[in-house]
Amino acid sequence: MPASIPTATYRFQFHLGFTFRDALALAPYLDDLGISHVYASPIFRAMPGSTHGYDICDHNALNPEIGTREEFDALIAELHRRKIGFIVDFVPNHMGIAETQNHWWMDVLENGPASPYARFFDIDWMPLKRELENKVLLPVLGDQYGRVLERGELKVHFEAGSFWLDYYALRLPLGPRSTRPLLKRADDLLADAPVELKSILTAIEHLPPTTETDPEKIAERRREKDVIRARLGQLCENSPAVQEAIARALTELHDTGDPASFDRLDALISSQPYRLSSWKVAAEEINYRRFFDVNTLAAIRMELPEVFDATHRLLFELIGNGSVNGVRIDHIDGLANPREYLRNLQTGASGALGSPTEKHAIYLLVEKILGPSEKLRADWPVHGTTGYEFANQVIETQVDRAAERTLTETYNRFVGRQLDFHELVYRCKKLVMQVSMASEVNVLGHLLNRLSESHRWYRDFTVNALTAAVREMIACFRVYRTYLVPGEPPAEACVRVIYRALAEARRRNPAFERTVFEFLRDVLLPPEPNPHPVDETLRQEFVLKFQQCTSPIAAKGVEDTAFYQYHRLIALNEVGGEPSDFGATVDTFHRQNAARLAEFPHSMLATSTHDTKRSEDVRARLAVLSEMPKEWGQALRRWHTANQKHRSKIDGEWAPDHNEEALLYQTLLGSWPLEPLDDQTRPTYVQRIQDYMVKALHEAKVNSSWIEPNEAWDKAVCEFVAKILEPSPSNRFLVTFAPFAERLATAGAMNSLAQTMLKLTVPGMPDFYQGSELWDLSLVDPDNRRPVDYGRCREQLAAVSREVSPSWLLENWRDGQIKMHLIRTLLHFRRQNSTLFVEGSYTPVTLKGEWADCVVAFEREISGMTLLVVAPRLTSRIGFPPCGEQWGDTGLEPRVSRDWVDLLTGNKFHNGNPLRMADVLKEFPVAALLATP
Repeated sequence: MPASIPTATYRFQFHLGFTFRDALALAPYLDDLGISHVYASPIFRAMPGSTHGYDICDHNALNPEIGTREEFDALIAELHRRKIGFIVDFVPNHMGIAETQNHWWMDVLENGPASPYARFFDIDWMPLKRELENKVLLPVLGDQYGRVLERGELKVHFEAGSFWLDYYALRLPLGPRSTRPLLKRADDLLADAPVELKSILTAIEHLPPTTETDPEKIAERRREKDVIRARLGQLCENSPAVQEAIARALTELHDTGDPASFDRLDALISSQPYRLSSWKVAAEEINYRRFFDVNTLAAIRMELPEVFDATHRLLFELIGNGSVNGVRIDHIDGLANPREYLRNLQTGASGALGSPTEKHAIYLLVEKILGPSEKLRADWPVHGTTGYEFANQVIETQVDRAAERTLTETYNRFVGRQLDFHELVYRCKKLVMQVSMASEVNVLGHLLNRLSESHRWYRDFTVNALTAAVREMIACFRVYRTYLVPGEPPAEACVRVIYRALAEARRRNPAFERTVFEFLRDVLLPPEPNPHPVDETLRQEFVLKFQQCTSPIAAKGVEDTAFYQYHRLIALNEVGGEPSDFGATVDTFHRQNAARLAEFPHSMLATSTHDTKRSEDVRARLAVLSEMPKEWGQALRRWHTANQKHRSKIDGEWAPDHNEEALLYQTLLGSWPLEPLDDQTRPTYVQRIQDYMVKALHEAKVNSSWIEPNEAWDKAVCEFVAKILEPSPSNRFLVTFAPFAERLATAGAMNSLAQTMLKLTVPGMPDFYQGSELWDLSLVDPDNRRPVDYGRCREQLAAVSREVSPSWLLENWRDGQIKMHLIRTLLHFRRQNSTLFVEGSYTPVTLKGEWADCVVAFEREISGMTLLVVAPRLTSRIGFPPCGEQWGDTGLEPRVSRDWVDLLTGNKFHNGNPLRMADVLKEFPVAALLATP
């Protein structure tokens, strides 16, 4: 049978002290709110102390830090008793490798290419640097290797028959063959060494090396190694003298007074199938694929059947027994062949459910960032994306497009230069390829060089020219990646992306030899017939690696760099967003909704997530700046003048710089608390802003960075934040800031209600991030992963569950009950009338009158049931609240004249056509009118 479709999901973020038991306690609350499915962060075993769960070290075990299997089963039983499903977040692209809990990775570090898991990870055993041949680079040291070693920070320990190398809390395995000199020294130190010890030494000497490729020899090595360890452990247990001799040998090894001891320790470490290095080496020499540029997250080769089977056992078990009713796939673009993986997942789910093979056996979503005009692949067996595109579409409708010129001029004048976002993205991508992902690009360049050597037509291209061509093309990509599949003709969309990127790369590099770009084009898109074919196996390898490389570079270059350098209107700086596109028309929004209904009607609609740069309510507030561009420009200059005295000069430059100030003031406006700050709440808020600004500085990579933190600059900016927020009588900034923030807060609240209404009623499936059912003024992580006050949430839900007048809710809008009332009312209606939202038509409604452009209105209809949705926009033009006669002559023209009842207020309207907006929004700022018989 086909998958069950949720009507609304609620996202829990485990791993922050929030457990299965906590989720169980919230089941009644979610049921009363109207949620159909819980949508959870990864529940599988992650690295100890994980704050997010995406560093999974064992896909086939639940994370003990969030609960036991019994507690998980109890949670599922209670959810199902209340008819609430469970959607799990699954991470197929990578695993956490920072601790010994990842047994696969530990096995690779001990056994190198001879490990049965060596193929599981995407490791280049023959990298560009010859010294890394058959080794894994481990960039884990805080300083250069030699210095760390000679400071005595690397320690060898022995326990239970095994030797380990410890670097503070990090523990690494030491192969038995490499530790033979230590055991030999222990043997020499014993006056009468046991025969067993000598026998063990002989057995170690005959172990096959870690570079062994013969399967039988590898199996033999594994068996013998385990036997040797067991024998050595038993020997030490039976003979304290042997244990003592090993301890003495280790003491000699760590004798810092003996310079030769450094050589012995270095020899021991250098004989391992890994090479220790400073973390700064990773950017240029790392030889395993990572998640983005995170060294502790190693990519796995999910395209291999054995890896797929080994990582999905528990997931399919939970699907089969009904515990899991949907799956979210994290970072789909990291996989070698996303479509094939998704098909395998649906096939496995179908088998687990004991049903005939279904294309959509399980409700399946992918975390996919869509570029401008990019569509989700129609041949993927999924129900849609995780909804980033909707978050951007809905905020764009709340931006006044007429303000673009004024806001652009204000921003450029304030920062003292003209910033073109696309040019900035190009530079930021190149910066990322230089600073943190140079190794990946160098590998592509050398692989392309090997391809050029495979045909005389291309052999004169130099490796430097080829690497530069790869770098330029990636910098010019306008999407995350393409989806070229060996043996299949390329999709037209992929061809357009490649040709556009190549054309831009050539245009930016007029002095560059044109034929190099043409060669790169023909490697990615071989002509038919191909007069100059290259090695096909090598070509396919290049295409695979190239496609897996463009996605992380885009993410790091755009979301994690350019977004922190471009601050014209940061409401538009959202994951999947395009800040250069200043707002959108209502007609565009209607077309986007109609397309979603036709293509992926069950796609998720998100407005806040664990990954968003700022919460839905912060963005809604900041969009109001587009409605008051001149006032914003005046305030920006006024605040800069008032706070000039608090800036500090660092190496001849003022901190914060103008661009950072623009970001700071918008951040304060977006997150300014609804209740006045006092002596208890102010320090917490100041610390939040300081933490955010330091992260923003590091991500921007202009005056500070993660790799080279400018502590003086970071400190100066933090001090600036503290001083401008100090509640002293002489603080002229707060005197003018507070009233301006209040104007944004009131209009922003109306924006929030409007976007919530749209999320609840347009085609798609609404998702609510934990705590966003009330006002949520969170910033980027970790700020958006703070514990939610569910005690307050329960109180507010209990209050709105009782009959409350619309006028009271509007008058007391600051407590958030007005938002929760809207959510609860519409979610219960969705749950009772799911077919209307899953299959119902979507028809824009015509508006007439003075403020016709300030309304989004449409009808959803199926089998005689009609819902007319009305949501305002650009309400600063109308006033606060945007209700009653302020709407003047503006009216709605439904397709058919009929009677209506408002689900939110109970107000009734009789045969009105047009319906006066002054009547429809008489008491409440949004409306959901149900046609009555």
